[in-house]
Amino acid sequence: MSESVTAPSQPGSQPELKRVIGPKLLLFFVVGDILGTGIYALTGTVAGKVGGAAWLSFGLAFIVALFTATSYLELVGKYPKAAGAALYTHKAFGIHLLTFMVAFTVMSSGLTSAAAASRAFGGTYLQELVGEFSNGTTILVAIAFLAVLAGINFRGVAESVYLNVILTCVELSGLLIIIVLGFMAFGEGVADASRAFEFNEGNTFNLVIGGAALAFFAMVGFEDSVNMAEETNDPPRTFPRALFAGILITGVIYMLVAFFATAIVPLNVLGESTGPLLEIVKIAAVGFPLWLFALIALFAVTNSALINLMMASRLIYGMANQKVIPRWLGNVHPFRRTPWVAIIFTTLLAMGLTTSSQISVLGGTTALLLLAVFAIVNGAVLILRRDPVSHYHFKAPTVFPILGIICCVYLVIPGLSGRPAIQYIVAGVLLGIGLILWLVTWIFHGRKTSTIDPTQLSEEPELPPEMRR
Repeated sequence: MSESVTAPSQPGSQPELKRVIGPKLLLFFVVGDILGTGIYALTGTVAGKVGGAAWLSFGLAFIVALFTATSYLELVGKYPKAAGAALYTHKAFGIHLLTFMVAFTVMSSGLTSAAAASRAFGGTYLQELVGEFSNGTTILVAIAFLAVLAGINFRGVAESVYLNVILTCVELSGLLIIIVLGFMAFGEGVADASRAFEFNEGNTFNLVIGGAALAFFAMVGFEDSVNMAEETNDPPRTFPRALFAGILITGVIYMLVAFFATAIVPLNVLGESTGPLLEIVKIAAVGFPLWLFALIALFAVTNSALINLMMASRLIYGMANQKVIPRWLGNVHPFRRTPWVAIIFTTLLAMGLTTSSQISVLGGTTALLLLAVFAIVNGAVLILRRDPVSHYHFKAPTVFPILGIICCVYLVIPGLSGRPAIQYIVAGVLLGIGLILWLVTWIFHGRKTSTIDPTQLSEEPELPPEMRR
């Protein structure tokens, strides 16, 4: 491992970020970053793959996330910089191309996640408010949705961490409504617990693994909390409690929602719906205003899509600004001070994904991309044990990163994870675009452009740190 691969910041070059985030705010940020499109849109799809016991797949996804979270906690404690997986990869392996591909993979996961959210936006929840329309119209709505978000992205969105608390509460309220209705359904005899323990035909282990490969999409987001490291009070001590508590809270909520969904809604209805949680409300609470729950769900997917599009465009800007991809992708608008070319580029890619793939494919591809990154991060934490630091930090039990590597790789390998080939094709196309951009820049501008400093990737013209996802 080379200690010189990451250029240190120059003393006095700029003031440090203000440390204003305490344990409670960080907990809300973690929970808010995990909540979103996955549970609102894909619960039914997971149930369709596994059967009534879909909650087991969410439980397995929760365990895998927990293993990987211990690695992130050790690394963010050692290197409290807002750079995340790219920084850890760079410090562990010192290979610029690998660092770039990790950064581009994270960016690509943001695009597939935003595209999945756009398809969910144009699905059952919106149609509950405006009436049913065709699949072709759904795609047009999804494209228009992304165009509107691109406009917001272009103007520049300045949300504070405190507003994130409000947004999290709204998203969380929808899931708590489902849990309350679930308990009520059992009390009124509407739910059938036995259905939540049934499996589809096939090998039970493979069914649960296949469901977890998709359900993991609902757990992603916890890793983005490391971008708050430079603004958190005493991160080595604050992060472990907040991150573990956040993953535990969301994991339990997701498993309860999945359990109630299959116990209340017939599987043939649940598996076909793009608004599975709305189906629970229809059966468990006849008098509940469906439009209100649909509105909450639309808010959840909108917030998720916007944050992911902003993260993707800022990563492209950061890479272009370092000249590892064509420099014109980093052009900044003179008046709005936002990376307008990167916004257009990432939005067009997201639109292409929206028109060519279903929600399940996009969600599964997001999980696939991030699981690959997590496998590298779990490996990096073990390698970086050779790089001790003098200050206190959380240290993961060695078995956890090892189990994290095994689980992540297992859920990535074709044939073992039960993923359809289309997810690998979509991921391959996106990463191929990144590799082509890298090679074109290298060919035309020489070897010196192939170096990348991951600590600079998150620097952007006008994006608050809490919106870097």
